[in-house]
Amino acid sequence: MYGLAIVIAAAGLTLAGPGTGSAEAATACSGRKVKTVTFTTGELRIYKSRRYACAITVSKRPGVRQIMSVTIQARGSRAAKDSGRFTHRAGPVTVYALNRCVRAHGLVGTRMASTGWILC
Repeated sequence: MYGLAIVIAAAGLTLAGPGTGSAEAATACSGRKVKTVTFTTGELRIYKSRRYACAITVSKRPGVRQIMSVTIQARGSRAAKDSGRFTHRAGPVTVYALNRCVRAHGLVGTRMASTGWILC
């Protein structure tokens, strides 16, 4: 057991249990946040790394189960979508977006937000 901990420490990795880290770390999207679109019932957040774009929709009223969805599409590719009845967020959804524009849509309840083509 101690050998594993030494290997993990030598590799520069950290292990975190539940309740550690921030809410931003829990998004599961890699890269940096490039755009946030706020609407009445939630937020649409878009992240970009070198090769991929990722999106999530977050509810302003977490804990209440409601219809939510998030869609992201790179120009010239199919859209990736996650939808259903969630309590906190829909997504993450990721698309390959190296040198491509992307667009995203988010829905919480009956309200939605869109970005149009961005990151061109």
